[in-house]
Amino acid sequence: MSRDFDVCVIGSGAGGGPVALRLAQAGRSVLVLEKGPWLTEKDLFKDELACCRRSVYTPKLSDEQHVIEDRDGDDQWRGVPTSRSGFDFWNGNVVGGSSNFMSGFFYRLKPVDFRLRSEFGPIAGANVADWPIGYDELEPYYAMVETEVGISGRVVAHPQAEPRSTADFPQPPTLEHPVVERIDAACAALGLHALPTPRAILSQPLGQRRSCEYSGYCGSYGCASGAKGSARAALLDRAVATGKCQIRANAKVTRLRSDATGKVSAVEYIDADGVIQQVTAKTYVVACQAIESSRLLLASVGPKHPDGIGNRHGQVGRNLLFSAGGSGTGYFEYDTMSVADAARLKQRGPFVNRGLQDWYTFSDPAFGGAAKGGTIDFLLSHPNPIGRASRNRWAGDDLVWGTRLQKRLRSAFTGSQALRYEIFCDWLPTDDCFVALDPEVKDRWGSAVARVRIGYHPHDLKVGNHINTHALKVLERMGATDISSDISGTPPQNLVAGGCRFGSDPRTSVLDPDCRIHDVDNLYVSDGSFMPTGGSVPYTWTIYANAFRVAERIKAAM
Repeated sequence: MSRDFDVCVIGSGAGGGPVALRLAQAGRSVLVLEKGPWLTEKDLFKDELACCRRSVYTPKLSDEQHVIEDRDGDDQWRGVPTSRSGFDFWNGNVVGGSSNFMSGFFYRLKPVDFRLRSEFGPIAGANVADWPIGYDELEPYYAMVETEVGISGRVVAHPQAEPRSTADFPQPPTLEHPVVERIDAACAALGLHALPTPRAILSQPLGQRRSCEYSGYCGSYGCASGAKGSARAALLDRAVATGKCQIRANAKVTRLRSDATGKVSAVEYIDADGVIQQVTAKTYVVACQAIESSRLLLASVGPKHPDGIGNRHGQVGRNLLFSAGGSGTGYFEYDTMSVADAARLKQRGPFVNRGLQDWYTFSDPAFGGAAKGGTIDFLLSHPNPIGRASRNRWAGDDLVWGTRLQKRLRSAFTGSQALRYEIFCDWLPTDDCFVALDPEVKDRWGSAVARVRIGYHPHDLKVGNHINTHALKVLERMGATDISSDISGTPPQNLVAGGCRFGSDPRTSVLDPDCRIHDVDNLYVSDGSFMPTGGSVPYTWTIYANAFRVAERIKAAM
């Protein structure tokens, strides 16, 4: 039976880009369906209104939303549509997905992350499971991402360093802000090992992509030079250039059709004109982002899949992951330092590029001995002027105005440099963090939206607070003032995985170790949905690496 394409990939971000590239390079005909528009470098500007104040790169919540279940004041689960709350869970609906707007902090998982349950034992109320593969199987693909996507950095010795098959990164580090000298000195005095942060940002030109131009507006913004390693700039442009890959933007997939045997037979989508279309392929790959991939599978009922594809044992959408942790900030007042030192700290553009992993694993009696910790990464406070001004109009619950507001704004913009840190630690999978279909709320195409419960495990906060005590000591040692921090169970919407975990047992997992749906031999999931646990780092490098691995498995199966 003939098909329109060899492979149909739904979603074009970090999970879809590697699959499309590798299979197109192998001579297979590939179709990529993306709900959002196809923007390129000429469409991306350092515009705070477009980036962060309006829904330009993400859907309007009145058209497409989620229903978020959180505990109310009576400790009951209550669902609130995001069109009402403004709690936006979209991160980038364009070709290349949210990888267009990432900060590019790229850390690998470590071998311990693949065997969390075996290493540290069960935790009551958490569905912790070992991965069905080990670090050694994924390591070659981590190395592949370094060259295929383009990662800049510098490898240094570290007591918790993971094994590597390559000696160093293919690109030298991006330019570093002078504040790193203060970080390095403080960490050395505390006996810590400051790490250069690898970034998916080019420090040197590569192919058709220019190197970083250091505007200072990076995280949350698209990259006009192509230096940021988005799936579009790094992979999909090359896939299209093979002549074997076609991208259809503004294509909203509503369901996967399946036949009487259970195999996927077609993809149904709505095009930019609102017309329902259908496309067929030999192999299908879902890579919509963790929440939306679960939503699509749950909506794709069929003769063999009455509760949604892959959901025979009720596992689709379960064990959703975010990233636990929090953040902190300290200030360096220019009037307390020399004119030369103040001038150096006032610089904008270069990256901080420093992190700490001294507590990635640790031993503490309060945790019963050995425990899993996390990562601290340093960054400058974002230069967004509207956001910075808005934060200063409030002092607690009091509105600030007049001369007092003028003084606060002058200080915020010209009187100090703010250094922030972010903490990444495991968000333990639980029965209270999952994706379902909302029975009432629909998107603008009439599809049920995702209903997301965002419960966290108390252990997440315990680990986050433990790491935070060390992060605060670094800022104090640096001489920062007005230091504040926050560790909470509120999930960061840009760090999400799980929902379709892979494993060897169909009763407790959705995907097999090759990320193929257990009972559907022509359907794979290649985004962050596959992760049983998330580790203590941002997810994107692991998503890229696994998607390259899945692409090889698909090639072999075809």
